[in-house]
Amino acid sequence: MNPPRAWHWLAENRRPLTLVTLAAALVAGFLVSFYAPPGSRIGKAQPIPFSHRLHVNVKAIQCQYCHPYVGYSSHPGLPPVEKCLHCHNHIIANHFWIKEEHRYFNTGTPIPWRKVNDLPEHVVFNHQRHIRFGIECLSCHGAVETMDRIEGKRFRMGFCIECHQLKKVNLDCWLACHN
Repeated sequence: MNPPRAWHWLAENRRPLTLVTLAAALVAGFLVSFYAPPGSRIGKAQPIPFSHRLHVNVKAIQCQYCHPYVGYSSHPGLPPVEKCLHCHNHIIANHFWIKEEHRYFNTGTPIPWRKVNDLPEHVVFNHQRHIRFGIECLSCHGAVETMDRIEGKRFRMGFCIECHQLKKVNLDCWLACHN
């Protein structure tokens, strides 16, 4: 039996067709990466723009200053507006966003920070245990000190299991995470 004519033509022109397909894929990849919206690779916008890069690298502020509960609680804590104004009453006090912080403070309204890292509802994550064990923040959160706007992450079980296996620590579901 002779193969259909179209198959014969494809077989004869396999090499040029492969090159054209490869070139089209490369062009499409370039266009997607070049024209992707600028905010597509960064996390949620916050009510007050906050640069971790500036505050951690340039100003050398420790994570625990703004996230005070990370060492002894399940939750790291978010800074109240008073903490921001501790410095910003004196540093760039007339900047638009600092004036916005004053508005929150003067109205007694907490800054509605938006959560950027997500865990499934049934998971109980304890920051305290991890900090006491010596796990660096960047192990889970990445190089936050290089980010102007936190990328955010949706944590999946496989990520945690790989780390627990690597460190040879508890893998019992109900004792470790699902209690």
